[in-house]
Amino acid sequence: MRRTGPGILVLAAIIGVAVGYLLDNGLTAAGRPTFTPAVTLPILLVLLGLLALALAIPIRRATRGATGAPVNPFRALRVAMLAKASSIVGAAVGGLAVGLAIFLLTRPVSPSVGSLGAIIATAVASAILITAALISEHLCTIRKDDDDQHPGADGDAGLSERNH
Repeated sequence: MRRTGPGILVLAAIIGVAVGYLLDNGLTAAGRPTFTPAVTLPILLVLLGLLALALAIPIRRATRGATGAPVNPFRALRVAMLAKASSIVGAAVGGLAVGLAIFLLTRPVSPSVGSLGAIIATAVASAILITAALISEHLCTIRKDDDDQHPGADGDAGLSERNH
């Protein structure tokens, strides 16, 4: 599995910005109120980041030999995939919040403090989620064993010579 690169996070954020801006633009054009994220969304984003970290720390301890127990590679992969998905979701939701903020701040009427506060809190919580998820993904990295061999490596040549 490859680590999450900055390209996918930037792409998710750009898509989020476009969706957020166009969503509010469409709602306003239809005469409806603009979209404001729920107050619980930033809380849930931070909790998701904390969950990813809480799941990744035991894996890191096991890979460093602190627990003495072997590392379950399937568990490490599952937690790493959770972290990867969380970082992408965090980038998309953060982009959505930025798009909503851009729309509200470019209007001639000043936005209400409550709606702008919820949008800013969502953007900050998304940044926290991205950071926690990327750290979790790093913590789930399992060091390569010395006895791991790749096809075509020198170790395979030695095996085939012994069998002849």
